[in-house]
Amino acid sequence: MAFNFVLKWAACVMVCLGSLATVMHWDPLNILLLNAGNVLYTIWGWRIREWNMVVVSIFIMCIYAVGMMVR
Repeated sequence: MAFNFVLKWAACVMVCLGSLATVMHWDPLNILLLNAGNVLYTIWGWRIREWNMVVVSIFIMCIYAVGMMVR
């Protein structure tokens, strides 16, 4: 239970930092932080069996990966 709590909040912090990095134009740090947050959210969603969170996180990671390849 405590691990899920830490995982969820670590993901939240990563996504918030990634959003801040995006606003500050800190490329590619923003994408790395956002992907790290999404990986943590995917793991958290898997652990608590929240399948919509898993699907959304994987979809977002795919979008970021395509964006990195296009650059």
